[in-house]
Amino acid sequence: MGTPFIGKREYFPGIGRIPFEGPASDNPLAFKHYDAKRKIGDRTMAEHLRFAVCYWHSFGNAGHDPFGPGTRVYPWDADAAPLVRAEARMDAAFEFFTKLGVPYYCFHDIDMAPDDDDVGEYEANLRHMVALARERQQATGVRLLWGTANLFSHPRYMNGAATNPDFAVVARAAVQVKAALDATVELGGSNYVFWGGREGYASLHNTHMKRELDHFARFLAMARDYGRSIGFEGVFLIEPKPMEPMKHQYDFDAATVAGFLHRHGLAQDFKLNIEANHATLSGHTFEHDLQVASDHGLLGSIDANRGNAQNGWDTDQFPTDLYDAVGAMLVVLRQGGMAPGGLNFDAKVRRESTDGEDLFLAHIGGMDAFARGLEVAHALLTRSPLEKWRAERYASFDEGAGRDFEQGRFSLAQLRDFAAGHGEPAKRSGRQECYENLLNQYLLR
Repeated sequence: MGTPFIGKREYFPGIGRIPFEGPASDNPLAFKHYDAKRKIGDRTMAEHLRFAVCYWHSFGNAGHDPFGPGTRVYPWDADAAPLVRAEARMDAAFEFFTKLGVPYYCFHDIDMAPDDDDVGEYEANLRHMVALARERQQATGVRLLWGTANLFSHPRYMNGAATNPDFAVVARAAVQVKAALDATVELGGSNYVFWGGREGYASLHNTHMKRELDHFARFLAMARDYGRSIGFEGVFLIEPKPMEPMKHQYDFDAATVAGFLHRHGLAQDFKLNIEANHATLSGHTFEHDLQVASDHGLLGSIDANRGNAQNGWDTDQFPTDLYDAVGAMLVVLRQGGMAPGGLNFDAKVRRESTDGEDLFLAHIGGMDAFARGLEVAHALLTRSPLEKWRAERYASFDEGAGRDFEQGRFSLAQLRDFAAGHGEPAKRSGRQECYENLLNQYLLR
């Protein structure tokens, strides 16, 4: 990692590189658990966690919510000229990345460059900003985790993008995806994400669902083919979400997306980017959707945030729940890691948080939470009886008739005969409280 990059001006004065000071430190601008170079097992924390900062919430969200406008005035947005503002925002972003010490960042096309209804102007703006981003990456050592295109904000996408009933809108969406893929390759991105914010429906009365889903699959296949043709060797990711802004979105949850990918022959090139708040909106836990994706061999990357059960919408709060972090890292460690994916903080500081320092504090808290989650998860898997207990619970399938059943050597009639010959099965406790106490035991050490 290079020295903190500062462009024409310093946007976070008085804040230097965030140090690691350990659990005893009371310095709010220091890591208590995230020590990038510390080894956990055979990898460093930085290699396990692969942290990324998102461009949109961190440098473009001014704190607006459904009930009021923004509360923050960013110094990098002072100039009236859109391209000059974009350049200043990039200077602020790379200053932040390097001072925080994250190895990666993520962006949408129109986070980085000014949007424009004219295709040529839009493409020229993005090319200009990508060239500048490449210079900043070379100067700082910060890399691109993934790029994507915003196919949900512009009014043209009110009825969807790739699933829009108007072919002209589908074609216009392709403009942005092609440009964002070009940008991702130019910047050496390891992944490319599709979030179908408006790929869904508001009413079934006017919707041909099967046709829209077929169009979505065709669009994804075209994007894959184009990406491969320009040298993109990374992973294409789909990010599930059940609803909001649409009443029902086609990428409802991990299981829905997995079924869609397998049905349309896309599972070889596409994996899932699981977001915690999206998982909870679908009625699942964060850990559940991660496990479903992992069990399908499709867990590619993570958007780290959390929701608020009282609000009931996508609040995108920074992740500070240690139980969530432990659960997530158990899934990641059991599958052997998530590279070339990572942990992207798709989170925003609260509307009431208006100081530049707040952005650092929020990321420090999230990074420490997942670093502690990594420590605990690794200890549970390598030093505790957790895996032994789980194996013992399924031991009846490891030999004899149970193994024959798993290996497909039993018929339904044979199952009946086995049951008749062995009488009523003995009750076997699930010992849920014991597992929960074990997690607490290691979390509190």
